[in-house]
Amino acid sequence: MKIKYPKFLLLIFSFIGAYYLFQSKDLSAVHNVILNLGYLGTFLSGMFFSYGFSAAIGTVMFLILAKSQSIFLASIIGGLGALCTDLLIFNILRYSFADELRKLSKEKLVREMSKKTPHKIKKYLLLIVAGFIIASPLPDEIGVSLLAASRTVSQRMFIFIAFLLNTVGIFIIILLGKML
Repeated sequence: MKIKYPKFLLLIFSFIGAYYLFQSKDLSAVHNVILNLGYLGTFLSGMFFSYGFSAAIGTVMFLILAKSQSIFLASIIGGLGALCTDLLIFNILRYSFADELRKLSKEKLVREMSKKTPHKIKKYLLLIVAGFIIASPLPDEIGVSLLAASRTVSQRMFIFIAFLLNTVGIFIIILLGKML
């Protein structure tokens, strides 16, 4: 039997696993391990937060850690962990996929969309959409690939944007975790 959308299925299973990890009382040992990692666990949670298949797990780890850590320090450390993953994705996409991004830009649909969208709007729309995706628990690969494809976004600018957006997103998740 061939599965038509194996990556989406894996993503759904990661959400189910994250839900189970957060809700299950049987996993108190796992909760304790996460809590005992302290701010190292926060950094690792940030790394998980940025990758699509582990974003749900990273989010749950932040929720577990929320009550035991400083919201500001945890947000910054988690943001640094997320930045490490995003920077790896950015460099892989920008330099390893450059040839495919050029090919993709020549596709009829992409060319038509590009022609119909005014340049100024296109630039800001790209940043807004990519920013929303990076700040949320959605797979960062999508937002990072949008920024990596843009020649107006330098690596230095990307580092600033990714760190800021991930830190804000993580701050909101930890804030919610403190309220639960």
